[in-house]
Amino acid sequence: MSLVTILGWLILVGTVLYFTWNYFTFKRMAKQIDNDTFREMMYYSQIIDLRDPVTFRKRHILGARNFPRQQFDASIKSLRHDKPILIYENVTNRFAPSAIRKLKKAGYTNLYLLKDGFDYWDGKTK
Repeated sequence: MSLVTILGWLILVGTVLYFTWNYFTFKRMAKQIDNDTFREMMYYSQIIDLRDPVTFRKRHILGARNFPRQQFDASIKSLRHDKPILIYENVTNRFAPSAIRKLKKAGYTNLYLLKDGFDYWDGKTK
């Protein structure tokens, strides 16, 4: 086998291992919940919308606060440690893993992620 082939395989295996480790680490940090559980918890929790401000202003879950990527670090300080945090994004959840890691690092423990994101939310919106 040539050196290029070996390096290609090492990169491929490394990438797969990284994403697998990332996936299971993420699942331990925040519990994914369905629409019904989210709806039950939203009355005594803090709701965080990770989508961009323009999308948030168009439509969002009733009671949610917008914590977009650009302002996320500064916005964390406004959250309470004694209440659960419900997090949602679009179905892709691109920023959610990073946001949940930052929240965990800041000492927040009760973190929940809307399983299918806002795209499949069937509850009240504003």
